[in-house]
Amino acid sequence: MLLWFETHFAVLLGMILALVAIANLLRKRRSPTSLIAWLLVIVLLPYIGVPLYLMLGGRKMNRIAESKSKIKLNERQILPLERASIIDRGLRACGIPAATSSNRMELCLTGEDAYCKLVEMIEGAQRSIYIAIFIFAEDEVGFDILERLCRKASQGIKVRLLLDGVGSLKTSHTFLEPLVSCGGRYEFFMPVFRRPLRGRTNLRNHRKIVIIDECRAWAGGQNIADEYIGPGTKNERWKDLSFIVQGPAVVPFMEIFRSDWLFASDEDLHLHPEAVCANLDDNGVLQVVPSGPDLVHDGLYEAILSSVFAARKKLWLVTPYFVPDEALNQGLVIAAHRGVDVRIIVPEKSNHFMADVVRSGYLREIQAAGGLIMMYKGMLHAKVMLMDETLAMIGSANLDSRSLFLNYEVATFVYSTQEIMDITDWLENMAEDTVPGIKKAGMLRGFFEGVAQIISPQI
Repeated sequence: MLLWFETHFAVLLGMILALVAIANLLRKRRSPTSLIAWLLVIVLLPYIGVPLYLMLGGRKMNRIAESKSKIKLNERQILPLERASIIDRGLRACGIPAATSSNRMELCLTGEDAYCKLVEMIEGAQRSIYIAIFIFAEDEVGFDILERLCRKASQGIKVRLLLDGVGSLKTSHTFLEPLVSCGGRYEFFMPVFRRPLRGRTNLRNHRKIVIIDECRAWAGGQNIADEYIGPGTKNERWKDLSFIVQGPAVVPFMEIFRSDWLFASDEDLHLHPEAVCANLDDNGVLQVVPSGPDLVHDGLYEAILSSVFAARKKLWLVTPYFVPDEALNQGLVIAAHRGVDVRIIVPEKSNHFMADVVRSGYLREIQAAGGLIMMYKGMLHAKVMLMDETLAMIGSANLDSRSLFLNYEVATFVYSTQEIMDITDWLENMAEDTVPGIKKAGMLRGFFEGVAQIISPQI
């Protein structure tokens, strides 16, 4: 009798937990494939699916989004609405800060170049160094940068280092402790083992931002690790792209860091954005676009999708991992059908096997529609988009569901001619090291790719 009661109670409890989880799931905006994948796990394996959903199922944190302070910009540098592109206008409607003029942008074309310029910025800091990074590795580059940060902190400069709890999971407190001893401070964003059942474990801070003296920012796709940046040439170093910016576009980067740091540390940095708004001779028109669970809208995703449909001549996309949702993939197919020069540039073999398997079906569909698939001979980690001659994008977001819908990311949209030309030159030079086309799949591989696409949505 007791066994019968316990069995029925367990079944009833499982059903109740599953219903609660399903009700919560249906209230959230998700792609159909992600929704179906979660429903299957919760219904068929409730005692596994419900805990997993509690740990990994979060996507938007509305209370945090509603409490976010608005990013303030100097009105003199905001691009007038009548001069704004349709992408800029759409982003403004999502609450994203408007594009600004009078910015100076300098590309870091290689990992060696990025390292040298980052070191130069750190060594030249006079007041503050703020760093938000996904991976800060305990390797030669990590030790070198940390030593420089410690030295600057010991000189009385305010040093704040924000690491992601998953990306820097292998980065130990022992390694970072010297920074605290020297007067700096570090924090981990959403540590993995802290309150894992609040649904935030899967929401990672994938942003890469370095701000020096509240007047210069370094951003893009590179982490602080030997495979991304470092002194001297290294054949196995990943191909990536970052940049340094001065001018009013620094202000959104500052506000993004301030907000992330406050969330992780409870310390509110009193920033002075007016210091970076002095007019520059340069004519760079830039728009800094954050995305993540703390924003109500998926503005970055919507801007990318809008660019796909707005393209008339050219649409080139560079990403290490290509796992689009249905709308984005179909938009690329339609663009290719319209005669747009659609090019998808991905690494021939990335560092994530499953991502390579999943991407193949999408890439073949775009290739069949007339798009050009280009395989880079090496590990390509850059995240770049080029639309006609009117828009370019560099950022931290990959073209996959994780980056577009789950992670905290930041991208910079570029609207000025010279900067777009510079990015185009980098892209064309990089494309010389690619192999065109993706091979057809056999029956067995096609089956596994289909299964992988079903289970691939980044829950």
